[in-house]
Amino acid sequence: MRTVAVVGASLAGLSAARSLRKQGYGGRLVLIGDEPHRPYDRPPLSKEYLAGGMGEADLSLEADGEDLGAEWLLGVRATGLDRGDRSVRLADGRAVRADGIVIATGAAARTLPGSDGLAGVHTLRTLDDAQALRTDLARGGRLVVIGGGFIGAEVASTAYRLGLDVTVVEVAPTPLAGPLGETMGGIVSLLHADHGVRLLCGKGVGQLSGAGGRVDAVLLADGRRLPADTVVVGVGARPCVEWLEGSGIVLENGVRCGVDGRTSLAGVVAVGDCASWYDPASGAHRRVEHWTGAQERPTAAVATLLSGGTAAPAAPRPPYFWSDQYGVRIQFAGHVAGFDSVTVEEGATDDRSFLAVYRSAGHPVAVLGMDQPRLFTRWRKQLATARS
Repeated sequence: MRTVAVVGASLAGLSAARSLRKQGYGGRLVLIGDEPHRPYDRPPLSKEYLAGGMGEADLSLEADGEDLGAEWLLGVRATGLDRGDRSVRLADGRAVRADGIVIATGAAARTLPGSDGLAGVHTLRTLDDAQALRTDLARGGRLVVIGGGFIGAEVASTAYRLGLDVTVVEVAPTPLAGPLGETMGGIVSLLHADHGVRLLCGKGVGQLSGAGGRVDAVLLADGRRLPADTVVVGVGARPCVEWLEGSGIVLENGVRCGVDGRTSLAGVVAVGDCASWYDPASGAHRRVEHWTGAQERPTAAVATLLSGGTAAPAAPRPPYFWSDQYGVRIQFAGHVAGFDSVTVEEGATDDRSFLAVYRSAGHPVAVLGMDQPRLFTRWRKQLATARS
């Protein structure tokens, strides 16, 4: 290969570029990113950066003096992929032809219908999003977070620490039931009540109201009105793959990939939040929207790309993520799909310090820790060994 294009310049794209060089690729390397920023770390956006404890420079993912010998095309969006000559079309009219392509275009935050153009309403996915939200939170007042997932919970935690009056609205009966199951999702969500943050579950949002072009309330489907100076919408993300329509690449909740990142088009692999990799443990394709996956999986995908698909894929590690809320470290590894029991192995849920193991037919399939980092690390290693 003489030219490899990495489409997406966040953690997954940077990790792919590093893996290419580490695995011996010495040809032309082009990184394409729709944001104007160099690669930056996203997890602090809802926590330390949002609270004002970190600056933009602190978010950089590149080491001092790091040089990948790459061409950086930033602030320009990919609009198409021509499989005939394997070229990436860009919004500014240019095209980058490549022998190999790594798709790492990530995901975009879902928005609330009718919220466009209303000041004070935010999603949180990018550095620009975080900068705008940080400015509004500095105004103080009342914050309503729509969505009780991890991003919403982290924003609520940060806003509480900044002294705002915070309400979290979740349409599901139990927040975090998807990733953690109903029992443990409910326990983790008790952190809100522990700190005086209102959590309204089973409540749909009807619309947002505003005066003078700025939001002033969230109107719930049951008619209740929640006054708000700032609103954060955290209702999930959609994979950024629309630019691949018509390319011949199979799209199914993202880019459908094999266990090694290969797509349906030769010479093209996909990594990060936009990639739906095959998981042999569950027999299903899954998108893993977590930091660790974006860092680790590009190694396997690049090996597939450079070997022409002949490299033997390593056994995938169980998905892992963490969240910091109200001073508590929450860690999770594995999948809850198909589990039939969950037991607390150490600590107590009332203390918000415990370790719980999920099992299917007696076999561990996932582990959750709240302020149990050492024990969680041991269980995570055991889970990976059992999985392989």
